[in-house]
Amino acid sequence: MRPALKMSTLPQRVLALDAAGAGCSVALVSGGEILAGRQAAGRAALLAAMVRDVLRETPGFDLVAVTVGPGSFTGLRGAIALAHGLALGAGCPVVGVTVAEALAESLPALPGRTLWVALDNRRGRVFLDIAGTPVVSLLDGLPAPQGPVAVAGDRAIEVAARLAAQGHDVMLTDARTPQARHVAVAGLRRALGNLPPLAPQPLYVEAPEAKLPAGGLRPTPVG
Repeated sequence: MRPALKMSTLPQRVLALDAAGAGCSVALVSGGEILAGRQAAGRAALLAAMVRDVLRETPGFDLVAVTVGPGSFTGLRGAIALAHGLALGAGCPVVGVTVAEALAESLPALPGRTLWVALDNRRGRVFLDIAGTPVVSLLDGLPAPQGPVAVAGDRAIEVAARLAAQGHDVMLTDARTPQARHVAVAGLRRALGNLPPLAPQPLYVEAPEAKLPAGGLRPTPVG
């Protein structure tokens, strides 16, 4: 069973991992400040070496936070598996953070606006997280906002432009991709109960493209 947090032993140092998008990042964060961090343009295969370098620079952590999606199938699974292994080895909890939650932590307060996070699904559509509700949409078939919105994410420019062209009140933010520091901040909030529970498992808005054959896996060859 995964260790539970106790109010008497609140985490002081959060190790955060992100490989949901085109890049990946690792950060050791305390009090909202980065103690050590690494970023790379590659995917989850680089994370283990990045974690090693971060912990050599500043050892020790009390909580692991990892982005769970939406995002790259391979990146999410690699980062989440590594996060579980690190937490198990350290005897500490691991929490999941959505890409939208991490991006929201990077933004100032948006009074009167609903945050939309628009992400590329690489299938000609966009993932939309609308105030915590994930949907998939074509750019030409976006849902109508119920009031003023702010848009973040790597497809924010296209989505904001479409909404503005339809006459909606839209603010384009500069938050495009999650950073490990903000994953850490959101993860700590979740661990403290300030965000609703979320299992540290991949969050897929659509089924993965790779599927098993109808009859399941082939049997192991004999001889």
